[in-house]
Amino acid sequence: MFGIPGKQAISITPAAAAQIQRLMTREGHQGLRIGIKKGGCAGMEYTMDYVSEINPHDEIVEQDGARVMIAPTAQMFLFGTEIDYETSLLEAGFKFRNPNVADACGCGESIKFKDVAELAGAQNVTER
Repeated sequence: MFGIPGKQAISITPAAAAQIQRLMTREGHQGLRIGIKKGGCAGMEYTMDYVSEINPHDEIVEQDGARVMIAPTAQMFLFGTEIDYETSLLEAGFKFRNPNVADACGCGESIKFKDVAELAGAQNVTER
């Protein structure tokens, strides 16, 4: 796992924490696991799954009753990300504000990350 000494891996807005907690309680899940996978026009996409078991290799962030696990393969790419939950007239959903994104497609569904070496250097990431 990777970590930034003295800094939580991600932040969760109060709106996102409330929605995650609601869904955890209603469905009886242990939390929300976020990750990344190849896909979309920019090359990568976020994944979100409610899980019943916590993977011991996940980075766990707990805030206001919400539990978010970061999949091991996504940890470096998600450090510093803020997760929000927004509701508008046309849609409602989780939004990621990720400083590690270099580019995104027009629809906002897929992303391209900065170079791995650049991420490690910029964030001063240490293996733990």
